[in-house]
Amino acid sequence: MIHQIETLTTLGIKISVESFYLPKKSTPVEQRYVHAYKITIENKSEQTVQLLRRHWYILESNGILREVEGEGVVGLQPTLEPGQIHQYTSWCPMMTDMGKMYGTFQMKNFETEALFDVTVPEFKLVPPFKMN
Repeated sequence: MIHQIETLTTLGIKISVESFYLPKKSTPVEQRYVHAYKITIENKSEQTVQLLRRHWYILESNGILREVEGEGVVGLQPTLEPGQIHQYTSWCPMMTDMGKMYGTFQMKNFETEALFDVTVPEFKLVPPFKMN
């Protein structure tokens, strides 16, 4: 089931997120809930940019906050020319049935070599059985 799409633009870089619950990968009796999310990165600026790093905050409904930081996304550091789009899908296991994620992507402007952060909009991780 697709949840609503969250979108945010920072310095001409548009980030959209769709989240999905993965019931076949989840085992609620073992407190394992798995969600997937699809990220769309669209370069609406006039400069070529490269995604260098990601920094995620994952907040579970029990109040536990985790941080995940590292190079690129799913093993890639995509370069986007003006007008180009990059999409990827990843996943997040949690101990609680609901939570949310948000974060930033560190980007590099190819023309100026300047580094800047792009905000990833907060998105909820909620299984369909909690939406009644």
